Amino acid sequence: VQLQASGGGLVQAGGSLRLSCAASGHTFSDYAVGWLRQAPGKEREFVAGISSSGGNMLYADSVKGRFTISRDNVKNTVHLQMNSLKPEDTAVYYCAALLGSFGKTGWGVRWNYWGQGTEVTVSS
Repeated sequence: VQLQASGGGLVQAGGSLRLSCAASGHTFSDYAVGWLRQAPGKEREFVAGISSSGGNMLYADSVKGRFTISRDNVKNTVHLQMNSLKPEDTAVYYCAALLGSFGKTGWGVRWNYWGQGTEVTVSS
């Protein structure tokens, strides 16, 4: 699976951005997809995940209620709608695909495929 992330940019605190992850290659609908982010000087962290069917979503506590993950298995895309952005959301965001389940926390997952990052900067 090849993944292409896009949609990052510079936004003021309180604003919104919509990230997209476009997939090609293997049967996209077989894969769970996640968004992870890495801020400067910090470890990469799980942000949100969606199951292969789209029926199960998981969010990190830090983004719950502000971010929404969705997928379209016809268009082979996954979106991350990010609202009420905060400066601490500033990071490079990556999408990743997994043939399996991301579990109950999204941590410690051995993602099979990664996209390149898209940078999100939230100014205060």
